Amino acid sequence: MGLIITMIIISTILSGCIKPDTGTVFFKVSGPAIADEAAIQLEDEESDSAQALAIPSTPPTPTPNTPILLPTQRFETLTYTVVSGDTLRKIAQKYQVSISELAKVNDISNPNLIEVGQELLIPPPTYDKVSPAFKIIPDSELVNSPSNAGFAVAEFINNSGGYLKNFSEDIDGIPYSGAAIIERVAVEYSVNPRLLLALLEYQSQWVTQAAPDKETLSYPLRNFDTWREGLYKQLGWAADLLNEGYYLWKINAISVWFLSDNSVVQVNPTINPGTAGVLNFLRYFQTTNDWDFAVSEQGFYATYTDFFGYPFSSSVEPMIAEDIEQPLMQLPFEKGVSWSFTGGPHGGWDSGSGWAALDFAPPGDDFGCYTSDAWVTASAPGLIVYSDHGAVIQDLDGDGIWQTGWSILYMHIDGLDRVEVDTVLKAGDRIGHPSCEGGFSSGTHLHIARRYNGEWVSADDNLPMILDGWVSSGTGVEYDGYLTKDGIVLEAWDGRSPLNAIKR
Repeated sequence: MGLIITMIIISTILSGCIKPDTGTVFFKVSGPAIADEAAIQLEDEESDSAQALAIPSTPPTPTPNTPILLPTQRFETLTYTVVSGDTLRKIAQKYQVSISELAKVNDISNPNLIEVGQELLIPPPTYDKVSPAFKIIPDSELVNSPSNAGFAVAEFINNSGGYLKNFSEDIDGIPYSGAAIIERVAVEYSVNPRLLLALLEYQSQWVTQAAPDKETLSYPLRNFDTWREGLYKQLGWAADLLNEGYYLWKINAISVWFLSDNSVVQVNPTINPGTAGVLNFLRYFQTTNDWDFAVSEQGFYATYTDFFGYPFSSSVEPMIAEDIEQPLMQLPFEKGVSWSFTGGPHGGWDSGSGWAALDFAPPGDDFGCYTSDAWVTASAPGLIVYSDHGAVIQDLDGDGIWQTGWSILYMHIDGLDRVEVDTVLKAGDRIGHPSCEGGFSSGTHLHIARRYNGEWVSADDNLPMILDGWVSSGTGVEYDGYLTKDGIVLEAWDGRSPLNAIKR
């Protein structure tokens, strides 16, 4: 047994990646490694002929049809004590019980009135209906994968002639076109831009209609939360829901969906992760009455095929070989400089995108947001293909396309001295300085994550992140986790201490 180092709080809080509340109802648990997709050549998808692909009148059911192992169903009645911040909806979602059933069992006349300390009986899960087995898209059409590496977003939008064509929005004081926003969200969340365009069309007809409904002009995906106003925030919220459904399905962590009317739909275990991601988005808007249509061939699927043809015609499964290995990687800082391991496995970009990332804070006495003099360095040799908004993406296979093979995301890199696109780096070459720039951060640190063929690769399971022999692992709680090497175990902690210090 190795020495497990127990963290002692002896320093101020340092840093972390903060994620906004997405209103989601499922939680992440430790599970099998996230699969990835082999390279796909889809050159004809950029042409008009791709949109004219013949769609079978009865589309064949894509493989695999093998049911996944859903979470074990509970049959006993539990007792739950209400705590501060609870709502009946929140409790119902946690235990996969309809609000009406929960209220009935506990003689609650007003579901909006529960008290801290109140004891509730939690009956076994109940379902209002079972979701169909129909598969909407393959996994490669949810992930920003090799299948869309050459997709011309701006060209497609311009040819469609809708409101999006001439749309512009300021993000952090910089004007962005509609195409640029689609592309940015697709890169950040690693979600297929074709899927984002189809969802935008399905929700508001922004892609094809010059004058969409006025109520969608500020909330184009029809999420009318005031803090999600604008195309960029709406798409980011949607992309996180897509990722959440996708990656939770891969670890067998979803058994039901709660619809907008609080009804409970039991999932069909034969669908694929890509379809699960789409359903996780659609359930936010649908009721019991319109769910079956939305998830059928006449619903969102019809919008997608109208745009891009039959989605399964070029899918590749399995998307990752069982024997795939991570390339040799080293700790992302200079030799002899002691950093702090501050964040165990957590979302690669926002909370839904798999637990692909680890966090490290630079040396020094400062805390909060500041620009450090320390250098983030390349963990492996490769080509820089993206450097903007605090993010640097390094392509490791040398083809200049980060969606193929392994890539590394270095996040919160300050604009000063940040490495430029098209720079070829050796392992250990300088990337830039850690900061709070980009994404969501409570303090200066480096956020590092891996993707394979565009898919976030979990740092807490079968393909752990290995840096100079330090092997990552998780605890089933986001941001908790360990790095293990030669019998020594470092535990992630959001502060500076000799106990979470690490250096090359």
